[in-house]
Amino acid sequence: MNKSMLGIIDATIHNEEMKELTFKRSIAAVPFGGRYRLIDFVLSNMVNSEIHSVAIFPRFQYRSLMDHLGSGKQWDLDRKRDGLFFFPSSVGEVDGNTGSFQHFKENEDFFLRSTQKYVVISNSYTVCNMNFKVMLERHLNNRCDITHVLHQEESMDIFILEKDLLVKLFMNYEKNGYGSIMDVVHDMNSDYKVCNYEFTGYAAVIDSIESYYKHSLELLNPSVWQEVFKKNQPILTKVKDEPPTSYGKDAYVKNCMIANGAIIEGHVENSIIFRGVKVGKGTVIKNSIVMQKGVIGSNCVLESVILDKDVKVEDGTAITGKLDSPYLVRKGTVQGALMNS
Repeated sequence: MNKSMLGIIDATIHNEEMKELTFKRSIAAVPFGGRYRLIDFVLSNMVNSEIHSVAIFPRFQYRSLMDHLGSGKQWDLDRKRDGLFFFPSSVGEVDGNTGSFQHFKENEDFFLRSTQKYVVISNSYTVCNMNFKVMLERHLNNRCDITHVLHQEESMDIFILEKDLLVKLFMNYEKNGYGSIMDVVHDMNSDYKVCNYEFTGYAAVIDSIESYYKHSLELLNPSVWQEVFKKNQPILTKVKDEPPTSYGKDAYVKNCMIANGAIIEGHVENSIIFRGVKVGKGTVIKNSIVMQKGVIGSNCVLESVILDKDVKVEDGTAITGKLDSPYLVRKGTVQGALMNS
């Protein structure tokens, strides 16, 4: 039996609750977990499930996403057959659901050329480690038309169905009234058998600043970290050749994730530090996220803060947020002591 799967990642969704984190990038390209982007999780899940052809449908601010993924080499998707495909959407207003049939119909040739029998459709901003082969077996055993993945009875916006059924749905969406795969799932009177699949592992939907902050710091919990980063199902990302992190003689680090290329000379606790970050002497950072190439001067205090990429914090600056409302600093800005006085 042909059990091959085609991966579809919908990166068209834009959520205003992500605020400045998506000012110059799509949600799919938001940095997460010290060295990853949000799309790395679902893309790695697909590759680990032996999916060799993945189509990404971006819409907003997708230059950084394409730069991150490149040819797909890091995910073994730079192939002569199949591989990684980008289909930027020209669609105007959409209904906000994952898997817009209008997007798919714009690229019907891709689906008609694809040889895979089944399709996995997913959003780009759910953090989890999932085996789609297990889901497909359940889908086949229960003779489902569509399998809808849930976590704690909430939709994960992940679906499995036959490619021919998907093509039938999006080719006739104007007649049947279905704008997306979710519309079919919600239609109690449809002729299709929809099965729910309850995913019992760790899953986090990143759709706001608060959820980004909360679920980022959850990675510091060893049990969560082990569920997300499994040795037999690795989360893959763009590789950068950087030296190991350097720790000064007065550095103090407790319960942190610190990526390579950083220089730590201060006190860092319960925080996530991305690649190439510099933390000066006498500085105290707690419950915070500092993204790539951030430069934190000496004698600073950062607590419950999210610093986007390339942020510079001048000496003696104090920035404080709250655990339920972190303070977000936009990419590439400078924060000085006088600005906080």
